[in-house]
Amino acid sequence: MNNISKSVPSPASPVLSPPAPSRSLPEPDSSGAVRLWHRLPDPATAVGLFLAARLIGVAAVTVAAVAAHKRPLGLLSRSWDSVWYLGLAHHGYGHTYYRFGHVLSDLAFFPLYPGLIRATTAVSPLEPGKAALLLSWTAAAVAAWGIYAIGARLHGRAVAIALVLLWGLLPHSVVLSMAYTEPVFTAFAAWSLYAVLTRRWLWAGSLALLAGLSRPSGFAVAAAVLAAAAVEVWRARGRVSPRLWAGAALAPLGWTAYVLWVGQRTGDLLGGYFAVQRGWGSRLGLGALRFSKHLLLQPDQFVFTMSLVLTGAGLLLYVLLLVDRAPLPLVAFTSVLVLVAVGNSAYFECKPRFLLPAFPLLLPLAQALVRTARARPMHAAVVACALAGLSVVYGAYLVVLARLPV
Repeated sequence: MNNISKSVPSPASPVLSPPAPSRSLPEPDSSGAVRLWHRLPDPATAVGLFLAARLIGVAAVTVAAVAAHKRPLGLLSRSWDSVWYLGLAHHGYGHTYYRFGHVLSDLAFFPLYPGLIRATTAVSPLEPGKAALLLSWTAAAVAAWGIYAIGARLHGRAVAIALVLLWGLLPHSVVLSMAYTEPVFTAFAAWSLYAVLTRRWLWAGSLALLAGLSRPSGFAVAAAVLAAAAVEVWRARGRVSPRLWAGAALAPLGWTAYVLWVGQRTGDLLGGYFAVQRGWGSRLGLGALRFSKHLLLQPDQFVFTMSLVLTGAGLLLYVLLLVDRAPLPLVAFTSVLVLVAVGNSAYFECKPRFLLPAFPLLLPLAQALVRTARARPMHAAVVACALAGLSVVYGAYLVVLARLPV
């Protein structure tokens, strides 16, 4: 990924990536702190702000956990799905549990993250929980860098920094500090999308392959690569580089290989994995719509109501992304994630987490925040502080008090 970030991209097709806007030099300032700020590399500024936001979030979880007489490290590394990932890292696949009429098989969880945990514990003195957190925190920083790279290419430095900061301040961004797959998936997804925008097809396909091994929604990255490649082939009337064909062929291999492996293991090559998901109660359908109606008519637990509000906000941002005519790869990637999050009939409280990797949804909001900051800086500061407060308080509530899957 260093090669991607260091090289200067060649101009891309308007369908894939509009040219980056020119950036004016900052006004001279006598303040040493301001001069130091402007000397920082742009990605370092964005990633630094992201890490600061997440550090505050972890501090809030720690305070809440100690007040509740719980272990903060245990909550971050061994909550809900994290327990399954650590189990896979320890003993591999092959365990099934029966709970509330559901058949819960560990085959529902993709192998990349548990494999990385196992490899990290093999080469370091870290126990699995700490290794999982190290991987998640590192991946979150790499993802923030990739998100910055996309934002800077499309809209310039200011919007890119705002985009990364907003991603770190989402109400469910506490997940980025937990032993979950969202940071790893988003890191591969962001850099694959950047490679598509800069027409580095082998990088795009290889990273999409890895993204596909990390989560069930990993095929969203392959969909973005394939959609962009199809447009490129159509525009060039088939006269394209072999690298494009190779990248397009690589993109879906990770997700497809795991789904077929589960199918072979369960005795139903094409339908086995989806049967495993149905065992968890996870399927596309109208269940989420019916539950939304229930929440509107009869308010339930706070987490469910917040999930409804946040999912609705995500849909609004998706419409704005379409209206802004974002590049095709970003639209394809986001469309798949929105479909999976909204259409999934199970785990209503997890829908905002399913949308967490869909960072392109924040592009319209980042642009609006930058415009506000230039016209009314105090207004933008109030908005940022309000988002930070919501993220910190709600994140601590989810991890320490909610008693529902994050």
